[in-house]
Amino acid sequence: MPPLILNTRPVADSEGLLAALQGYGYRTLSAPMLEIVLTPRTSDIDLFGVQALVFTSANGVRAFVAACERRDLPVLSVGDATARMARMAGFDDIQSAAGDIQDLAALITAKIDPHKGSLYHPAASQPAGDLATMLAGTGYEIRRETLYEAQPVNDFSPEVLDALTRHQIDAVLFFSPRTAQSFVKVVAHYKMDAAIRHIQAFCLSQAVKDRLSPLTWQEIHVARQPTQEHLLLTLASVIA
Repeated sequence: MPPLILNTRPVADSEGLLAALQGYGYRTLSAPMLEIVLTPRTSDIDLFGVQALVFTSANGVRAFVAACERRDLPVLSVGDATARMARMAGFDDIQSAAGDIQDLAALITAKIDPHKGSLYHPAASQPAGDLATMLAGTGYEIRRETLYEAQPVNDFSPEVLDALTRHQIDAVLFFSPRTAQSFVKVVAHYKMDAAIRHIQAFCLSQAVKDRLSPLTWQEIHVARQPTQEHLLLTLASVIA
């Protein structure tokens, strides 16, 4: 029987991932550890003086598109998946850092003149990284605005609990520190720590791996580059 891979990404981010996993021949099961909730708005987004948009996730794109009709501004995205989402949303001028938030900061400093206007960053209430701090002292104005929340999920479905109890899950995929943190809390809630010892974890970055430290895994792997493609290549090199 093909290996069973547990996906922990939010539902909105999972369609392409699940298709890719099935393309590799894996069986899949999902346990979304974050629920994306858009922040209610009472006014339009103020883009006066903004020279470009900065997206650090596909959810940032979705939240902006839901709140604003403008698609004429240039886009800088943290990675290729976010860039694809921006293109699907109707943006044309898109540059991808093809990495993590540090790569995005490097792309900004390489491509954007800080004197030509501010950068608008639609973000979660608890963003994975602080671009404004990373670019402090460089002259860039980062206008971050909370457009959505990534709320932790507090339980597993009966199907996921059964698969964990029966030691049927071969690997779990983690794409963000908050997803990993939420998973650890839910495992502790169900007292399923022992089941994790039979499972391998695959993480998008070292920061994600660090959040899994309270649990004892069979093994933890980190993608060579923080992209879905590299994470799946790491998975395929280990789980046949």
